[in-house]
Amino acid sequence: MIPELVCPAGSLAALEAAFQHGADAVYLGFRNATNARAFPGLNFTQEDMAQGIRTAHRHGKKVYLALNTYPDSAHMSLWKESIDQAVALGVDALIIAEISLLAHAARHHPGIPRHLSVQGSATTPAALRFFHEQFGISRAVLPRVLSLAQVERLCEQAPVAIEVFAFGSLCIMVEGRCQLSSFVTGHSPNSQGVCSPAAHVHWAELPGNRREVRLNNVLVDQFEPDEAASYPTLCKGRYRNGDNLAYVLEEPVSLNTLSILPRLAQAGVAALKVEGRQRGPAYVAQVTRVWREALEALKAPTPFAVQPAWQKQLSHVSEGLQTTLGPYHRDWH
Repeated sequence: MIPELVCPAGSLAALEAAFQHGADAVYLGFRNATNARAFPGLNFTQEDMAQGIRTAHRHGKKVYLALNTYPDSAHMSLWKESIDQAVALGVDALIIAEISLLAHAARHHPGIPRHLSVQGSATTPAALRFFHEQFGISRAVLPRVLSLAQVERLCEQAPVAIEVFAFGSLCIMVEGRCQLSSFVTGHSPNSQGVCSPAAHVHWAELPGNRREVRLNNVLVDQFEPDEAASYPTLCKGRYRNGDNLAYVLEEPVSLNTLSILPRLAQAGVAALKVEGRQRGPAYVAQVTRVWREALEALKAPTPFAVQPAWQKQLSHVSEGLQTTLGPYHRDWH
């Protein structure tokens, strides 16, 4: 089975780029706090989403709504209304993390497929059975904390289809359930949808064409003139530990699973997800094109081989200009 290729869309331009270069589906969010990429200038109004869905369906593609943050009791209506609006616009599935919202979707829109968000952090057959039996989920996005052997076992035992992340930025927290950003800025990524809110990010020029970046006046990193600088997050900043200045928590690096693609497909993984709704259309186009070529190569009668050109293209858009298999390479069972 060739997995479905699910690509990010932070804008209409990114959505169109994904479909032009081979995506089977895109995932996107409303321009509010209901999704975990609520950066200014990103995401969709109702009008944009309606246009994107028409574009997708015209080409036989799908659109999934990411509703993957956690509401508080005072603002629950925004999340429920977003579900209702997306269904009215014609989305093909709902990606939801919080159980009361899964219940709302199951009760009021039983005909729309429900996918458990990676933020739901379900990593065992028992957890997946619970969400399937209680809320009728048909697919679950696995957290990026499992080894390949664990993913293969879940594919064998899970009552629902399995989706895994194939490429993109990593997070050392439990899939975005982070307290670092909220501790420094007062804004929780888990409920307000953004890590390192743009209003709190401050860049400054230093002597010698060097740069520094702060998050709410906390120094996160400094860069040499020719050094690549990614969007600042506290977990991927450089800090002084004794006499050593280094990435103490996590280095900027992107997940890249091309080398294990045949095993993921053989295991029965239903969908491969590309991270990056905060990235531009050029990123979406380049990554989608590479992964479509790789998936098509799986169909060939000759043994699958990762092409150097694919790796080179992906390295150009990787966070920190390097890639890793992350937890997939571990020998856990």
